Amino acid sequence: MTLNYQNKQDVVVTGIGCVSAAGKDVDTSIDNMFSGIRNPVGPTRFCTDHPEPFPVFEVHENIILPRNPADRDLTLTALFGLAATMQALSDAGIAPRALEGKNIGVCMGTTVGCALNNDAFYIDYRNGKQPGLAPIKRFLNSNPAAVIARHLKLSGPVQTVVNACASGSDAIGIGASWIKAGFCDLVIAGGTDELCKVTYNGFASLMITDDQPCRPFDKDRKGLNLGEGAGILILAPQSGTTYSSVAPKCRISGYGTACDAYHLTTPAPDGRGLEKALVQALKDSGFSPSRIGFVNAHGTGTRDNDRVEDKVLSKIIPGVPFLSTKGYTGHTLGAAGAIEAVFTIRHLLDGRIPASIGFKNQDDEMHQSPVQETVLISKEAAISQSVAFGGNNAVLVFSKL
Repeated sequence: MTLNYQNKQDVVVTGIGCVSAAGKDVDTSIDNMFSGIRNPVGPTRFCTDHPEPFPVFEVHENIILPRNPADRDLTLTALFGLAATMQALSDAGIAPRALEGKNIGVCMGTTVGCALNNDAFYIDYRNGKQPGLAPIKRFLNSNPAAVIARHLKLSGPVQTVVNACASGSDAIGIGASWIKAGFCDLVIAGGTDELCKVTYNGFASLMITDDQPCRPFDKDRKGLNLGEGAGILILAPQSGTTYSSVAPKCRISGYGTACDAYHLTTPAPDGRGLEKALVQALKDSGFSPSRIGFVNAHGTGTRDNDRVEDKVLSKIIPGVPFLSTKGYTGHTLGAAGAIEAVFTIRHLLDGRIPASIGFKNQDDEMHQSPVQETVLISKEAAISQSVAFGGNNAVLVFSKL
């Protein structure tokens, strides 16, 4: 769908924050990307029966533990989101106390949101025991959007978006619509997710998990590596109260979302859902393909996803450089679109994109290949796109001010 409003407000991004295996914050992540650093290893927070554990991109917990002991009884999903939010507010020059009681919205994407990380409770319950309810209370207390609103004492709308791997992108698009409609003075929008044994085994059972570091768009790609983390954008009206002491970074110029309704896990081979979302986002932005500097593709490293993205990009915006940053973060599920939006903004502002790590060999079935070295970007806009289970697709267009 495309959202149109009378007296439409331009939406700007005043701050960004990110926690992932690529780095504890945005600066560290960007430095590691341009240095080609990534360190996927077997999972350490849960056990697996696989003879050779599939590599994952874990976030070390010590970088996101809150100072307030009362917040430590939250899930990692909530803590990742809270940590990235505090980074984004600092980046925007916003004092958290200045937001208390204000009409500030929170819109967060996630997928399982840690709901399946209570194995011991479920096993005991299934075996007729009466386990303590602490894990359930922790889960109910850890809705990521509610945690942020509660922590900052906000009074605006609060929504958690669960739309598979497009959740983070859709949360940003929805948050931008709140600004356009005048619902909020400011919106904290993004996505967060943690690694989970059930999703780890689930993706393995689908046979779309690589036993080596993932290789998006490569001829020999075998699948994805899972990851975790959070990405946050602070959204504000361009001509209104921003609460920020620094200049806005960029503009959210377009958003498109569409579902191809083809299959529970496989995108439509013709890419019709992604194509529709991309065309809508470009139309919403008013930009022609010639003004797009690069695309941060979903780029999971699975056979079907990468093939569909190549087909759509080569048809709608042929020749535009593209990359996948999942080679540095793993697939962070509900956080992916938000983390990639953060990286897209930073790369656009810095005027360069790193090599799409893991790519070596051109796939003869594809029309294009991702960038294999640092590429300088001078154009005014960039795209971040998500291709999710259930046929869900979301595309964001960011542009310089």
